[in-house]
Amino acid sequence: MLKIDETSYWEQKTYFKSIDYLIIGCGIVGFSTALHLRRKHPEAKIVIIERGILPSGASSKNAGFACFGSPSELADDIENFGEDAVWETVAMRIKGLDYLKDMFGANSFNLETNGSWDLYTKKEKDRYNKLKTLLPHLNKQLEKITGQKEVYTIDEDVAAKFDFNQIYGAFHNRLEGQIDTSKLNDIFFKRAVKENIHILFGIEALYVNGLNVKTSIGTIDAQKIAICTNGFAKQLLPKEDILPARAQVLITKPIEDLKVKGTFHYQEGFYYFRNIDNRILFGGGRNLDKIGETTTTIETTRPILDRLEELLKTVILPNTPFEIDHSWAGIMGVGGSKKPIIKKVENNVYCGIRMGGMGVAIGTLVGKEMAELMGLQE
Repeated sequence: MLKIDETSYWEQKTYFKSIDYLIIGCGIVGFSTALHLRRKHPEAKIVIIERGILPSGASSKNAGFACFGSPSELADDIENFGEDAVWETVAMRIKGLDYLKDMFGANSFNLETNGSWDLYTKKEKDRYNKLKTLLPHLNKQLEKITGQKEVYTIDEDVAAKFDFNQIYGAFHNRLEGQIDTSKLNDIFFKRAVKENIHILFGIEALYVNGLNVKTSIGTIDAQKIAICTNGFAKQLLPKEDILPARAQVLITKPIEDLKVKGTFHYQEGFYYFRNIDNRILFGGGRNLDKIGETTTTIETTRPILDRLEELLKTVILPNTPFEIDHSWAGIMGVGGSKKPIIKKVENNVYCGIRMGGMGVAIGTLVGKEMAELMGLQE
């Protein structure tokens, strides 16, 4: 690949000179930041750089869950972070999903509100029964945010309904749904191109020094810089509370008369699956090797894929023959809080990172807030 100083006058003039806003990372947050900056600054030169030939993080590799929190996740978060912090974050996720629909229209990325289920085995009976007593409180708090009553309900027929094995009971969330991740990424890309936002793939940001970004092809200068690399952000922001978290995913070949429809959380959310195109998409297993999965290396590992396939055979599709079609990995951004980091890092340098596995829900809203923050100082 040519270095910047080896490109032509025309290429430098169009893509690398006199940049008003440089966005690092073209996932949901990066695209959203650029699009909202364009609304505020119609004539500005906005450039997005991306290390891969496609978005390298979770935006194009996620499971496509339009979710805001299962009972088990919220209960754990309340215990770890306190009520106020949890409901503030949940409200942001719900607001973010609504904003995403308003921005593009739900049909543009195939949003289906089929509901979600938080599944429990007999071994988790005590945990399940304890959460039953917490359900009225969770519903009361969600009603304050959504205006909807009884968001969570008990569903002890879920195993028979979907032909699962070893499932004792579940909590159903009627407001959660699923999207087509590829359609969402595609609509972001097309909208950015239409709005005269330059997108340059194959350029990795190595470090930021003031308003100079050292990249794999040379140094790029800009008036303002937005770091939107989520799980990869530690390299550029070593002082921030952000760590990578790899998620491994597999998908089956099409299954005739597939009964499963909706999104499902299993074993406190460490496993998750859904239907898509008459297939089962199944991911998770990070709890099997938390140290090993705290990495930015995008690759799958045999122990985790073997565990996913075993659970498909024994729990999810115990009576249905299936074949694995494909597997992949994506990198999320996590930390000591589930709340994203949206801040000014230094003069004219900003970041929107740490989606906590909820980028579909909050990424677009984070981009909007980034653009607003960057517009405070002209």
